[in-house]
Amino acid sequence: MRNKEEITYKQLSKFQRALMIFLSGAGSGIIYVPVYLKNVFYEPLLVGLNVSNAQLGFLTGMYGIMATILYIPCGIVADKFRIRTLAAGGFISTAAVVLWYSFLPSYAILVLIFALLAVTTILIFWGCRYKLLRFSGSERDYPLIVGISYALYGLGGLVINAATLSVFNSTPDYRTGVQISLIFLAIVILVLGIVSWIAIPKFKGEIVTDPDKKFNVNEFLQALKTPGVWLASTTLFFVMIVYMGMNYTTPYLTNVFLAPLTLVSIVGMIRYYGIAIVASPLMGSLAKKVGSPSKVTFIAMAASALCVGGYLILPTTATFLTMAIIITLLLGFVANGAYGVASSLLTETHVPAHIFGAATGLLSVIGFLPESFMAQIFGTFIDNYANTGYNYIFICLLVSALIAMVFCVITLRYVKKHKGENGDPVPVEENTRESL
Repeated sequence: MRNKEEITYKQLSKFQRALMIFLSGAGSGIIYVPVYLKNVFYEPLLVGLNVSNAQLGFLTGMYGIMATILYIPCGIVADKFRIRTLAAGGFISTAAVVLWYSFLPSYAILVLIFALLAVTTILIFWGCRYKLLRFSGSERDYPLIVGISYALYGLGGLVINAATLSVFNSTPDYRTGVQISLIFLAIVILVLGIVSWIAIPKFKGEIVTDPDKKFNVNEFLQALKTPGVWLASTTLFFVMIVYMGMNYTTPYLTNVFLAPLTLVSIVGMIRYYGIAIVASPLMGSLAKKVGSPSKVTFIAMAASALCVGGYLILPTTATFLTMAIIITLLLGFVANGAYGVASSLLTETHVPAHIFGAATGLLSVIGFLPESFMAQIFGTFIDNYANTGYNYIFICLLVSALIAMVFCVITLRYVKKHKGENGDPVPVEENTRESL
């Protein structure tokens, strides 16, 4: 019978602690796979769902719109319910929606499904992900735990996508492959939910009862007036466009270079998940060493601009397929790294501790806003201009990378001008989903 007594992290066994970190890290890498399946299986989804590029983009756009709305209330929910309730509820409800998704319903129902996936993965699960890590160990160990979690995130996504690819390749056609793959993902996510309910204990202090720690509108108003919040959020906004746009290198390799689906899927998995295992931790360590996340973000965006510029001048013949793959992986590395580091501009600009929760909420709303509309814009480019549409996508990424670099420079000047005014920086939890 389950022990109903509330405990602290000191009473966790090594296995329990490892399992909780796994559920937060690898579990996050798995629960979001159905939402972003197009990042690896773009062409099969187009055929399997019988939708256009713009419609496929709008599905993730709908998810992004709902996620943007739910980022702030998800933190309130996380403070009112137990971690095991939210983790198990998030996994199990997501599994149910993904199972519905596997029936490949009409486009209108698909839009509803992606909206519901935002409710299950953001409102229910997102807030408890970091809380699960917070209660897994001491505050001193937290940075190490987060680093391990990010590595497991990439590893979990890589392994589950490799398994999904294997399942997909065993099916006779794209539509059946998509359907069976989604059923497989639903089963795996359901198992994670059951394990969460059984394995996660009740913790002392996990439910907030102190009125001073509840939602405070004044904190958000003050955060809105803080320049550092806007600098970090705007930088992340343009970094996010580059991060999202790199996912279109997968159909680019398929449609322009006529690369085989299996090869493209493997490249997509390595670019999106495998590289994330090392890119974000490495960029984070570099940012810590140089003492400036904005400098590292600047360098990463400069490298991203060179990569997408390379796409624009690269001859689109089979001879240059290997070079295109190399550019794809390099872009994946620098874009993943910038995505993982950009939110740390909050600490570099010394956002005050008492509004830091509100600041991270606003960072999520503004920084992740491109998820609401960019995928549909990119899809429309491809629908209207065929393969030429990819050039328009790369131009958007090039411009976004350059603008992000400008805001990094502005941030550096702001920090230099206001050095020592606001005290020491406040540690920040990375506020990303796939790096997330």
